[in-house]
Amino acid sequence: MIRLFLLALVPIAPILHYLLGLPPIWVFIAGILGIGILADWIRIATDQLAQRTGPAVGGLLSVSLGSVSELLLALFVLAQGEADVVHAQITGSIIGTSLLGLGLAVIAGGANHEWQNFKRERAGLLSSLFILVVIALLLPAVFDATARHVIHEGHVGGNDEGLSLAVSVVLLLLYLGNLTYTLVTHRDVFATGEPEKEESGWPLWQCIAVLGAATVGAALESDLISSSLSAAASALHLSPIFLGVILLALVGNAADIVSAMWFARQNRLGLVMSICIGSAIQVALVVAPLLVIVSWLMGNPMTLVFKNPLDLFAIAATAFIVNAIAGDGATTWFEGVLLIGVYCLFGIAFFFS
Repeated sequence: MIRLFLLALVPIAPILHYLLGLPPIWVFIAGILGIGILADWIRIATDQLAQRTGPAVGGLLSVSLGSVSELLLALFVLAQGEADVVHAQITGSIIGTSLLGLGLAVIAGGANHEWQNFKRERAGLLSSLFILVVIALLLPAVFDATARHVIHEGHVGGNDEGLSLAVSVVLLLLYLGNLTYTLVTHRDVFATGEPEKEESGWPLWQCIAVLGAATVGAALESDLISSSLSAAASALHLSPIFLGVILLALVGNAADIVSAMWFARQNRLGLVMSICIGSAIQVALVVAPLLVIVSWLMGNPMTLVFKNPLDLFAIAATAFIVNAIAGDGATTWFEGVLLIGVYCLFGIAFFFS
């Protein structure tokens, strides 16, 4: 009932922009609210559809559709020529779900349980994929720096684009392999251990209709947000990079964070790990490569070269601390506090940068 009420807030941004002509800052805030609501509906519809198609196909659907709003928002921002903001959004998504999302979930679960356990096998696989993410994102930056400052290559841009496209294809293939490994060939080993739900309460046509409508709405909201980003940053006296790392990233992952806290309260920490760490890995192995490929097709290519060293340091440090906390197969509430503390430190660094 509350979600139906919140849907009434979605048209506010288009009304403010097209009918009332209010300043961009209000359109930006209303668009952020609207896309957050639509992201939750996309998640719900994807989950309902996944229950009807089974775990293997459902997992693929979740990967394909779970980050639709975030992907659309990044594409519209990229169309405005704000590649650095998109890089910041990718960084913010990774550290937002892995540090803030997981931290809040662990605290929420720790309020009722002294210790919460999960499968080490699944956590180990996620940690390995996270290390792969760090390597894949460091490689283009090291290549670019080597060409510019060591070899003194004069035409680095074309090589950066070619390397980024090649890396993106490899990452997408590796993620497809991960899906096959965890959802098909080793499904029993890497299952969360949670009981599967009964048949979906939504008919197939309703799942598809909600997904279609929410995706179209998210595209419209993303267009409004991207067009008002610079003006909103000036009005708030914040840099577009900070908005990308903190605000845009959290909006795209708000549904995952809320879901993780809910499942942690039910002592389903294996599912929480899959949501939080899995979402961060999905951003790096699926969303970022798709952005590179689609931007190349659009004629406005984005590379995987993160020009801000703070982005790469934040991602690498996040992988390190998540690996340390997830390695023993158990968590306590204080580990959640540590994760949130690290997230706050990065937020402060991006604010002053």
